[in-house]
Amino acid sequence: MSTIVQNLQAVDASIVAAADAAGRSRNDVQLLAVSKTFPAEAVLEAAAAGQYAFGENYLQEALDKIAAVSHALPASPMEWHFIGPIQSNKTRPIAASFAWVHTVERLKIAQRLSEQRPPELGPLNVCLQVNISGEASKSGVTPEALPELARAVAQLPHLRLRGLMAIPEAQAQVDRQRAAFRQLRVLYDRLRADGLALDTLSMGMSADLGAAIAEGATIVRVGSAIFGSRQYE
Repeated sequence: MSTIVQNLQAVDASIVAAADAAGRSRNDVQLLAVSKTFPAEAVLEAAAAGQYAFGENYLQEALDKIAAVSHALPASPMEWHFIGPIQSNKTRPIAASFAWVHTVERLKIAQRLSEQRPPELGPLNVCLQVNISGEASKSGVTPEALPELARAVAQLPHLRLRGLMAIPEAQAQVDRQRAAFRQLRVLYDRLRADGLALDTLSMGMSADLGAAIAEGATIVRVGSAIFGSRQYE
């Protein structure tokens, strides 16, 4: 059994345990395997173990990887999520190549994704990234500006606004991790109460997925716990 397969099993067991502790079903939480910086071979190894949803941050790397994986597994139901910062000049290939985008923070970007989404692909699923911790180094709309942005994005014709995403400031204590995720859940609940048909909370990574699931995460984004430590050039 390969290391990636063993790691996937271990992550799944962690999700099951966290969901059980929160009184939730394992089926309520999707695992997004963050494959950025790892080769197509690693994705294929994970796919052979039944993992079909993958997250990518870097556009050109992602496009090359999508092409390689599609060539190797033309009939597999691969689902690619873009989870990196979005530049205006990169929206067209993102709109054409991904099923989900988690990092929308400006109306201009959302408008471009909507305009450039190929109609035959159906609506592009999007999450709004919220800067929940107020860090200057983090992307995301402020909580105060979120409702106006959410209402505007929900009206765009070729997008489907699914929910919210956040990367809170790293915390070692579980109670502090949960407090940050709870802030995002409260914002999500308010938008739903205002009539937006949201169903997704993309929050939690390798180090804090248990706290995220306890606070209602529906997608957890896990990379290093599956693929190992990243080597950046």
